[in-house]
Order: sequence, then C-alpha cells, then structure tokens
Amino acid sequence: MSTPLKTLFDLTGRTALVTGGSRGLGLTMAEALGEFGAKVILTARKQDELDAAVAHLAGLGIEAIAIAADMGKPDEPARVVEAIQAAGQSVDILVNNAGTSWGSKTEEMPLDGWNKLLAVNLTGPFLLAQAVGRAFMLPNCWGRIINIASVEGLLGHHPRMIGTIAYNASKGGLINFTRALAAEWGAQGICVNAIAPGYFPSKLTGYVLDKHGEELRGDTPRGQLGCDDDLKGATLLLASNAGAHITGQTVVVDGGASII
Repeated sequence: MSTPLKTLFDLTGRTALVTGGSRGLGLTMAEALGEFGAKVILTARKQDELDAAVAHLAGLGIEAIAIAADMGKPDEPARVVEAIQAAGQSVDILVNNAGTSWGSKTEEMPLDGWNKLLAVNLTGPFLLAQAVGRAFMLPNCWGRIINIASVEGLLGHHPRMIGTIAYNASKGGLINFTRALAAEWGAQGICVNAIAPGYFPSKLTGYVLDKHGEELRGDTPRGQLGCDDDLKGATLLLASNAGAHITGQTVVVDGGASII
C-alpha cells in the first residue's frame, strides 16, 4: 500500500538548520520547511536580521530559533553544532545556503578574495555537513543535506558580464562535493542533493541584475527571473521522505535559461 502524499511531505518532528537564513532565499526555504512541520534553526552573521527572521516565522506559526555565526570562519560550524546540542536540539535537515560572490576580471582577482569565496561557499558547507553528520545524522541513520549551488557552477560565465571566476569555481566544487558525499553516506540513510538556482533578485545579484536584468530575462525561456516561491517545492521535496530515492543530484531552478 502506497504512502499518502501528505505523509511523504510531512516534516513534523524534524528540525532543519538553514544557513544564511535571515533573509532572501534562505528565509523563503525556511518558510517552506516550517510550513510542513519542521522546527527551524537559522544562522547568519547579523543578530538583528536573525531576530527579525525568527519573529517573521513565528508570525507564520513556525517554531524557530537563531544562532549568529559566520560560516566563512572555520571554527564556526563546530560552535553552531555545540550550541544546538547544548539547547537539547538535533538536526535532521541541513540547508547549506550561506554564500557570497566577488566580481572581478580573472587577471585582477586578488588571492584574499578567492580564499574568502572558497571559505564561505565550499569549505563552510563541508565543515558544517561534517559536524552535523557526525553529531546527528550518522548516529540517527537519517538525514537530508541540501546544498545551494548555482547554474554558475554548471556553466561558463557569460563574457558580457563581469567575471566571477571564484564564485563559479566554488559552486562547481559544491556540486561535485554533493555527489561525493551522497555516494559516501547513502547507505547511512542520508540523502545529499544540490539546488542550482538561476538568477533571483537578491542582495547578492543586485549589481548584475541592475546592468543585465533585461538581457537575462530575454535569455530565459519563461521570460522572467526567479521569485520567492520558486525554490520552495524543490526544497520540500529534497528535505522530505518524498525525495528519499533522490541523492547526489543537482536540481536546476532557472526558468530554462541553462537549456538554450
């Protein structure tokens, strides 16, 4: 007898940790997970933005707490996990969403910029997945890790726009990190997948969209950029038992821009 869809998507009793969760796509994904029953733990660098996000989720009837942390610092992932344990909480779902970018011609890209991008976009997700897996998911033989990559990790950056060599490299690395970890931890009941968004209006993409927004819309079969709701379905699928047989995959959410 098949399981009802409502049961497959239900996250009641689960706890989700969302990095970069105080605003933008991170907060949107937290809304989706919380709406289907998950408790939510948010991390971001700024406490005031976290407080506002927790209040926003509470207004939607979603139980949430926040831990201020900078995922670009190598000691922070372990500290976050220790704080979660000290609060008597666990983590079933990890959304590695925190990220940053740097626009520069490759020949002018400074090494400290490159290192900053890799620290936040690739090393941070590795260290947090390692800490969360070790503390919670591997002992429980259940977990869902969703890495927020980008279509820039699958494609070459268009030469008419400012270069983003470090961003592309970090997101490409995150996609193969997803495959490698999925293969290693699959037998322990842990699914690891990535979502690769196209262009969504955000603080991170503001400069590019101001200069190239109309071109990017014109290059997209749907003729529009992503909106707040467009990542919710993919996130819920990959976080729940509805996606239990999906692992090591990258779900592209870009309105079809990468197919032409």
